[in-house]
Amino acid sequence: MPRDLDDVLHFFLPVADRSDGAAWVAEPPREQRAVALPILTIPVASRDVVRAAFAWNLTVELARLGARAALIAPGDASTAPLWPEPGRGPLGAEVVYAPVRDIAALGHAAFDAAVTGAADAPEGGVVVVCVPPEWLMRGGPVRPMLRWVLLLATPETADLREVYALAKLAYRRGSDPLVGVVIHGVRRLRDAERAFAHVAGVAARHIGRSPLSYGLLADDLHVYRAIASRRPIGLEHPQSRAARALRDVARMLWDDAQKMALA
Repeated sequence: MPRDLDDVLHFFLPVADRSDGAAWVAEPPREQRAVALPILTIPVASRDVVRAAFAWNLTVELARLGARAALIAPGDASTAPLWPEPGRGPLGAEVVYAPVRDIAALGHAAFDAAVTGAADAPEGGVVVVCVPPEWLMRGGPVRPMLRWVLLLATPETADLREVYALAKLAYRRGSDPLVGVVIHGVRRLRDAERAFAHVAGVAARHIGRSPLSYGLLADDLHVYRAIASRRPIGLEHPQSRAARALRDVARMLWDDAQKMALA
């Protein structure tokens, strides 16, 4: 069942402390740890600075929650202006440019980062991979990139159509994927609810499955200021609506990542 979009308006409980002795959060023996961190695929077009900013800021917020967080993006001239400098940045969040030109090579780079991250970070983490949507649509060996997909959309008809097409691709070509949707570019919660309900309803009718809601992200002025300064919204403007929304979405992502690590 889709999550309620109202979830994004409330802070979630922090992740349980792993030192409290509870059996379900006890650190597993080394041989039982996941061999790779979960990979979260976010389609981001080559000139889409807003969604690129959301992807990077979500990576920073995941790092704030204690995750080993890395963002992998194709490293070419068309995408370089979208991201900060490569390497470790705020709160330990890492940006990695992969010198690749197709989905297969990007998938290999993401998997290498996921394996390395799992070995170095017993607390777990997430590898966020930003993929041009056309690479996913083009075909090829995309299944490893479709296990966990986050789709960002405004309520515009063209955006919702693309989200539906990508969700359909994930469900038909992935292996029991987790597909989530975040709505942005809205003034009212009701508009986000309508947009998500439309996508979920169409998917249920035509695919037999519906994506989950990961809530909404606020496109306020602080987003554009952060893009210009290349500084995380959560550090520059921590009390803004945009920062609070990013923290809420990151908590949902981190919760699902930890479930995947224990599966």
